[in-house]
Order: sequence, then structure tokens, then C-alpha cells
Amino acid sequence: MTRTILGIESSCDDTAAAVVRQDATGAHILSSVVFGQTGLHAAFGGVVPEIAARAHAEKVDLSVEQALSQAHVALRDCDAIAVTAGPGLIGGVLSGVMCAKGLSAATGLPLIGVNHLAGHALTPRLTDAVDFPYLMLLVSGGHCQFLIVHDNDRFERIGGTIDDAPGEAFDKTARLLGLPQPGGPAVEQAAMAGDPKRFALPRPLLDRADCDMSFSGLKTALLRARDSVIGPDQSLKAGDQADLAAGFQAAMTDVLQAKTARALDRYLALAPVAPVLAVAGGVAANLSIRAALTRLCEGRKVRFVAPPLALCTDNAAMIAYAALHRLESGDFDDLTLSARPRWPLDGAAPAMLGSGRKGAKA
Repeated sequence: MTRTILGIESSCDDTAAAVVRQDATGAHILSSVVFGQTGLHAAFGGVVPEIAARAHAEKVDLSVEQALSQAHVALRDCDAIAVTAGPGLIGGVLSGVMCAKGLSAATGLPLIGVNHLAGHALTPRLTDAVDFPYLMLLVSGGHCQFLIVHDNDRFERIGGTIDDAPGEAFDKTARLLGLPQPGGPAVEQAAMAGDPKRFALPRPLLDRADCDMSFSGLKTALLRARDSVIGPDQSLKAGDQADLAAGFQAAMTDVLQAKTARALDRYLALAPVAPVLAVAGGVAANLSIRAALTRLCEGRKVRFVAPPLALCTDNAAMIAYAALHRLESGDFDDLTLSARPRWPLDGAAPAMLGSGRKGAKA
């Protein structure tokens, strides 16, 4: 049976819509539209939630219109509407949820609220048709988790960051070094001309045998290293800037490689028939990190899967795809669907970042 889903994503600073169709040959992305906000936040050194929310409200209907047009599909031809219901910046999530609710109420189409992290975690199924179970490293601006993906709705978290996510650490590093945002590509570019061994930066938590990571101490060490070479006018020489960027990137790469090795040990103990390590999130685009993970997988005889960058970063195609199994089982939401700033993917795992009235952060 052919099923067509309109997906909407607005959890951070990308407003996106996509149309995904599943037929006898598999799932196919008919369109994927993303309106980025980099220019709106560039002067602030990071994403400003209020600015992001206003931009989502302005663009979400346009993204839907363009996605349907590019897919040559009318809204009435869709079988359901999927939307990111969390986790994320609440103003942005709310914009997408309210748009999806309005479309559902107007058309009578089923409404499916999707966990944004599930969208990332299931992307390798969409792009590379990997089999369950597989090991997923979700490494982005706001999240960093090792997940064993057992099924479409069963995710086992075996580790992650206890403070800053890698993407957040890259952004903060860029600000410390006077590099532009987004920080990941800027730091990677600067590191190409640097000496990664000049500054002795720490590799946090490598003395612990678990799969957890910490990057706040690395960021503090980088700040101290920067202050040791900064000029009287608070400026950095190009060589110092490059060496600091290279040292930070090398430390990040070493930590991710070592912790991924430990996560693979736990995953391979399950004796999967066709073992796979998949990686998604914006940090997955970093060539140094990707090369280290590729070498690790080659040594373990594990298939390494990294979806195309457009599907590693935030997009609505992954949201539509993640809703397919719920559409098939008739598991729908109604107009009481709420936007959730926090929504752990593995509800059985203890909170890593604490919790409060809004629930566990991760």
C-alpha cells in the first residue's frame, strides 16, 4: 500500500517541511524544504530563542506550501501530517505543532507528533535501509547520545554527554577564538592550518569505562590556553588561533573515538547479524571526526553509515519517515497534542542532565 506523509520540523533554527512516500519499493523523499536562520543569529554568537520562534511563525506555512508544490502533491493526497512535538526550543516547536494542528483540523488528516531525536535515530533506515539493531551516535548542537536502535519505537540509550553537546562546544570554542558562527565549520576550517599538539588539552572522562562524555572542562581548558597567548589588545594571532582550533578538534575527536569504541563493545555483545554504526547530526559533517569513526569501524568490521549532510542536520523528511510506522499501526494523536521542550528518547534510562517541572532534560 502506498502512503504519503507531510512532515514539519521547527525544533531549533531550521524551519522545514517535506513529503515522504512509502510504496512496495521502500520510502522515497518527494521533497524537502529547509529555511535556515543562520543570518538572523550570526550577530549574537548563537541561536536566540525569541528570534527563532518568530522566524518559524513566518516561514512554516511557506515551507509546507513549497514542499507540497515540489512534490507535486496536494494536501488532500496525503495520508497524515507528522510534526516535531519536541524536544527543542519551545517557541519553535509550538509554531510547528500549531501549524500541523490547523492543517489536521481543516482536512481531517491524522496528526502524528514525532520525537525529534527519533527522526535522527531512524534516518539510517530511510537512507541506507539498515537492519535492527544498530548503534546510533547522535552528535549535534544540542544532543549527544549513543543509542542502540532496536525497533522503530525502542531506543536504548547507553551513554551521552553529561553537559555540553559537541556542537554547543564547537560554537563556544568559535566565540572564544573570534571565529564566526556556526562554530563547527569555522573551527574545522581554522584547524586545517594548525598544530593539534601545541596545546595540551584534556580528554575528559577517558578514565571512566562507561560511554558518557563531558566537554565543559575541555572548553575551560581551551579558554585558559587562549588567555596564555592572547595579546594586550585581546586579539589572537592567526597561528595561535589555528593551533587552538586544531587542539580542540583533536581532543573532541579522540574523546568521541574512544567512547564510540566502548559503545561498540556493548552493542557487539548483542551479536547483531549485520553490525552497523550510524552517525547523524551536524557534527557528523566534521571530516576529522568522521575519518576517526570510519577507521574504528574498519578495525571492528562494522559498517559505517553517515546519511547525506542534508539529512544529518535538522530536516522534515526524517520526521515524516519516523511517523510511517505509527501511520501503519493507526497510532495517531489528536488536537490535544502538546509541544514539549524536553522529551527523552529512552524514558527508562536515568536522566543525564537533571530534571525539573518540565521533566528530564535527556
